[in-house]
Amino acid sequence: MSSSTFEEYLGKVIANVKSKQAHSMIKKELSNHLEELSHSFQKRGLSIEDANKKAMQEMGDPSTVGRNMNQLHKPRMDWLLIALFILLAGISFLPIIGDVVASNSSFMKKQIIWLAIAVLALIGFLFFDYRKLKDLWMYFYAAALILFFTTFLVGIPLTGGGRWMSLWGIAIDSPAISLFLFFIAWAGIFTKVTEFKGWKKLVMLLILFWLPVIFYTMLPQFVFSIMYFLCVLVMYIFYYRHNRFAIKVALGNLLVGVIFISTMILKYPSSYLPDTSIPLKDILSKAGWFGKGLHNNLILPEAHTDFVFPFLVYSLGWVFGIFLCLLLVVFVLRISRNAFKTKDLFGRLLTIGGAILFTVPACWNILMGLGIVPIMVVPLPFISYGGSMLLVYAALLGLILNVYRRKDIVESTLVN
Repeated sequence: MSSSTFEEYLGKVIANVKSKQAHSMIKKELSNHLEELSHSFQKRGLSIEDANKKAMQEMGDPSTVGRNMNQLHKPRMDWLLIALFILLAGISFLPIIGDVVASNSSFMKKQIIWLAIAVLALIGFLFFDYRKLKDLWMYFYAAALILFFTTFLVGIPLTGGGRWMSLWGIAIDSPAISLFLFFIAWAGIFTKVTEFKGWKKLVMLLILFWLPVIFYTMLPQFVFSIMYFLCVLVMYIFYYRHNRFAIKVALGNLLVGVIFISTMILKYPSSYLPDTSIPLKDILSKAGWFGKGLHNNLILPEAHTDFVFPFLVYSLGWVFGIFLCLLLVVFVLRISRNAFKTKDLFGRLLTIGGAILFTVPACWNILMGLGIVPIMVVPLPFISYGGSMLLVYAALLGLILNVYRRKDIVESTLVN
């Protein structure tokens, strides 16, 4: 009996597995197991034909094995993460309900439209094979650079620093989109990093890393610079976590990055507001445990965007503020936990980097609302009013959910 018999057996197994993308992985896994069983029986004195037959008997009925494999290797959905997204998105309507913006009915309609588009973006990034993006890292990086230079040259200057693009009269946060593109590019680069051998290519990688940091500070978009810097650095540390020299390189870059970005922030004071310009601590001290209600007389600029956290605390109290912080912590921890559920290196890098891209703005926005860090333009993920960043966050979450969805149907590409 030849190995063709194994093929017949394996064919019957995978016929019961619905996910076609898992077929090759299951076939390879079971084939290796059958070969091992056959060899063990041959060592006991059985002929090849009898050993193969015995191996298949030990494996079990192919239909039963196939049904079991179908349960193990099928697309998954992280419903908790989706529920958290829905909850956070729902909270985004509270400032609009609270009349913090003029013509709140118009803002309500716009937020509903943007949220609907965001859901479509999430779905769009959820139901395709994300691994196809891995080999396109050069195109993503180039597209991000082109988008940046276009924004820098013809973008619309914003109050408080930064530039956006205008497309058919719609303001688009192009730096945020470029950040998303850089993020995908670097996840792809780290899966190909073994191809960058020699000091010239390593220097090129270093240049590729630092260019966006410098570019974002030129706009200036310091929070994006920090988000990008930490996102790539954390992915780098994960990839080289067993390499002491690489960790030292990462720490060196971290030190240089902190000094550089801090210096640039101080150099461009117009990019942020002094803490005394808005009495945040005074506002928060009056909030109490249960707040003043959504319909209050609080005068707080950008209460529906950058200062949504102090508005919600003032309106609904510190109980709600703590609850919101816990929601965001659970959200980020859930993403971080999911990163280690997949066996695919590219998927793990996307999830780890994505966790950073959610963590940095969430922490900065809350700390900014507490009057601890400089006041800049930085939305609270899924809660602050706005379209472009909502779409970017939704696409990012869709990609993260995509990785989780395929965690049991992709082959391992992890490196030790």
